[in-house]
Amino acid sequence: MRTSRTSLIAAPLGLLLVMACGGGAAPAEQGTVEGSAASPEGGQSTVVDELSQKNLVQVAASSPDHKTLVAAVQHVKYEDVLVNAGPFTVYAPTDAAFAMLPEGTLDDLLRPENKATLENILEYHVAIGVFKPEAIRDGMSVGMANGDNVRFALADDGSVMINDAKVIATVPASNGLVCVIDKVLLPPS
Repeated sequence: MRTSRTSLIAAPLGLLLVMACGGGAAPAEQGTVEGSAASPEGGQSTVVDELSQKNLVQVAASSPDHKTLVAAVQHVKYEDVLVNAGPFTVYAPTDAAFAMLPEGTLDDLLRPENKATLENILEYHVAIGVFKPEAIRDGMSVGMANGDNVRFALADDGSVMINDAKVIATVPASNGLVCVIDKVLLPPS
């Protein structure tokens, strides 16, 4: 079942990638936009564009508080998926949130045999569409990229909670929204 969920997400995103790259034209036939270039060995995430708004991966990579999240995304090679058109909302746990996991959990997740588990956790942090905190309603349920749902609540102080994590900041991106959260979301067992 895990493979089919990933395939359902990856297939449309792969199609978008092919369309964005000129429908499979040979690299010599493709032109470059002024201010942009691509690495001959990388995917969409390697495109350098200093003129446009940052995409989700660039927003996270430029944050000093999201090194663990970026490393996990790179470990499972999701950076090319997360730079596509989207739109996506990424609920981005801080490094401090990852540090609150039981000791050894992160190291265990980074083992090759646990790649599917890490993918599931990362996909549980991505919603298809843009969900701005001001548009969230108490008790709202949203399906995440891994196929499971999260539940939103409005705290007494007006802050937005996703499961038991608090949304502490938002950063717009060219392909969606990054919502910084203070805990790692763990999918239901």
